[in-house]
Amino acid sequence: MKFSHLLFDMDNTLYPSSSDMDKGITRRMLDCVADFFKCDIQKAAELRAERIVHYSTTLEWLRAEGMSDVEGFLLHVHPDNEADELMPQPGLREFLLSLDYPMSILTNAPHEHADRVLGKLKIADLFDAVTDIRNADFYGKPYPDAYKAALKKVGATIENTLFLDDMQKYTDGWAAMGGTAILVGYPNGKPLSDDAVPMIRARQENEGRGPGKTIRLNSIYELPELLKKMEDE
Repeated sequence: MKFSHLLFDMDNTLYPSSSDMDKGITRRMLDCVADFFKCDIQKAAELRAERIVHYSTTLEWLRAEGMSDVEGFLLHVHPDNEADELMPQPGLREFLLSLDYPMSILTNAPHEHADRVLGKLKIADLFDAVTDIRNADFYGKPYPDAYKAALKKVGATIENTLFLDDMQKYTDGWAAMGGTAILVGYPNGKPLSDDAVPMIRARQENEGRGPGKTIRLNSIYELPELLKKMEDE
């Protein structure tokens, strides 16, 4: 099987999940949860862990609970100085260049966050397009429309695109539509619950198309060997 496009998640995929940025984003999300439910951070973390399996993102969950200030949420979670939390990734640019594939980004974060991260990592020019949470009308991965929006931007298809993400529920969503996904690193987060609407819709989209598959890699740096193996099949 040969692919002609690589679609990357950004956070915790292009850089390690141990990054201080990941911790900062989570901390600020919990601030918003605590503020909305008028509880302490510990209770906010418990609520989020319990409810997130039913939603694509923390933002979708809070909106379902009645939160209306979407832009205020995004501004708090992704402040102007957030890139200060991200350490440089030596060798990342050279690695991505060595892949010699057209590439794009699909993120459940806003575009300004993607601009900061890709700029800090000095790789913004390597991607043909960035699809963010606004492009998906604030319903990101694993909703089928989020993946479709990313594919439409670059004229790619499910069949010719390899999707890479660190979140199992997002690779599950892609595979449910019939695509091939790479789960990067240790499976991050819990799969969606069986009654979650996004996964139901993804499965419906799979009607008439063969089931996809998910392959796990420890890091994106194992990708060249896998691509070569796929091309030889």
